[in-house]
Amino acid sequence: MKRIILAVLGVLTVSAGVDAQSTAQTIERALMAAPARGRDATTVIGWNADYSYRTLKEGTNQLVCWDRSGDPGEAAFSVICTALGNLDRVAQNRRFAAEGGDPAGTRALVAAAAENGSRIMSVFGSPWLTLAGDSQMSSRIHITIAMPNATEASSGFPES
Repeated sequence: MKRIILAVLGVLTVSAGVDAQSTAQTIERALMAAPARGRDATTVIGWNADYSYRTLKEGTNQLVCWDRSGDPGEAAFSVICTALGNLDRVAQNRRFAAEGGDPAGTRALVAAAAENGSRIMSVFGSPWLTLAGDSQMSSRIHITIAMPNATEASSGFPES
């Protein structure tokens, strides 16, 4: 009986170590898209099937990152960071992608939401930092600054 208990405890200990290691690896991977000087203070999440998320690492700044490798339409290696305030928009995008079934269906859902006023906007001035490629070694960074409904007056950029 003691051997069985010890064997079960040993398996549980190893399983917990594997989960902790994979979570640590997920966090490290997601943070690759974050600016180096802010990584320690950045939140890392993982997405659930119901478009909610779980926090893997609590941060103290306003940046949040996650690994989206393997998501439909994404590169084999793809990690992204944005402002915490954009998570509702990301959840909406993920729902549209799942319900749309294909790019045309997704675009139709986005257009309908924009038309009926339910489309969630990005936080004005927020960054979207994506590191993606066929592999981690071949990945490249792409940075977008969100400026929804920007005009020449609000942005300082010419409209034409």
